[in-house]
Order: sequence, then structure tokens, then C-alpha cells
Amino acid sequence: MIITALDFNNANDALALASRIDPQASRVKVGKELFTVAGPALVEQLQSKGFDVFLDLKFHDIPNTVAGALKAAASLGVWMVNVHASGGPAMLAAARSAIAPFTESAGTRVIGVTVLTSMDEAQLKAIGVAVTPEQQVLHLASLVKEAGLDGIVCSPKEVGLIRKNIDGPFLTVTPGVRPTATKVGSAGGKADDQRRVMTPADAIAAGSDFLVIGRPITQAADPQQALDSIVNEVQAAIKS
Repeated sequence: MIITALDFNNANDALALASRIDPQASRVKVGKELFTVAGPALVEQLQSKGFDVFLDLKFHDIPNTVAGALKAAASLGVWMVNVHASGGPAMLAAARSAIAPFTESAGTRVIGVTVLTSMDEAQLKAIGVAVTPEQQVLHLASLVKEAGLDGIVCSPKEVGLIRKNIDGPFLTVTPGVRPTATKVGSAGGKADDQRRVMTPADAIAAGSDFLVIGRPITQAADPQQALDSIVNEVQAAIKS
């Protein structure tokens, strides 16, 4: 349910944080900066600590190149990888075909990134997309669903829209989740560079499957305590 974003620029800090949280309470996300400096070895070290790894590299290229990159990523035994949905139907179909053997053998999942949570309507307009973030997310989610991918990355604010319009099993992985500062320390209530944010309880109520949370956990004085607080909030939201 919780994915802790290891947004560090070196392996030592990432592993130090990982040693302070329970892999039974959270999966971990390795993004572009950390993977670039630390590589596959870090993924293997995190897996040896018991963590499922979401390799967040957001592949976006011609179909053949994306397929090859996904095969390389999945060969590491990661739990989840992602591609940019804006790569189009042919690229998404290539992604699904490339990951299929790894899904069958190791359960690796591939999801499509819709609209980054740092973007709002003005940002979309600046790149020539003349619709709202909600409209663009739904459009890209439909492409992802048609291509047979496992789900999407979107803001928690769009999850309700996805649940109303996309049928069947379809994962929603949502960054842009910010607990209240009183629960996880001073880092918790800040939106940072996110534009479309929501609390864990509200994200769960909207239908999010996985909450990606970074700084409210990684910058807390006690990361496990911060994680526990978020888990408790999520469980309470599920019960209600």
C-alpha cells in the first residue's frame, strides 16, 4: 500500500534509510537519479533486505528501445517498472509484450505515467496540451488500459475519475500524497514541487492502490515512526 520514495543521490543514504524502515510495511521506489549513480547493485541490495522495488525510470522512446530497456529492468527481478503513457499506443504495446514473460515468471508489473503531479493546466498548455489535467489523465489512462498494462501513475485527485471510467482490475499508483505536518514532522505538510496533492486518508478514500511518499518519511527524525503513522492513517481510512 505504501511505497517509500528513496529520492537520494547516493547508495549509502538510500541503504541507511532502508535499514530504518520495515519492508513488511512499505515497498521502495528507486528513481532516475539514484539508479544512475548506484545502478543494478543497489536494487539487488534492497531486495536482499526484503524490499519489493519499484524501478521508477519512466521509459519514453521508440517502441523497440523501450522494449529492450524494460527487459533489462525486469531481469533485475523488480516488482514494478513504468513507462510514459504519452509514448503512444505502439510503444505501450511493445512495453506489454516485453514485460509479459517477467509477469508470468516473477510477477513484474508495468504501469503508465499519465500527467506528472508537478504539472497543472498552465504547464500542460505550455507544451501544447489544451485540456485540463483530469482530461489528459483519463485519455492517457484509456490508452494504457487498451494496451493491457497493469495500471497508471496519476495524482490522487484523478483516482475517482479513473475508477468511474476504467473498468476491471487497474492499479492506481499515486505520488503527490502529503500527510499533515503534525503526524510526521515539519516535512510532512509541505507540497514541495507537487501541484496536485492529497492526504493519505483522502487518497485511499478516492480509491488509490499504492501511495508514493518520499520526504515525509525520508526526512523525518524517525522514519519508521513516520511510516507507522501513515500506515495507521491508511488502515483507518480503509475501515471507514
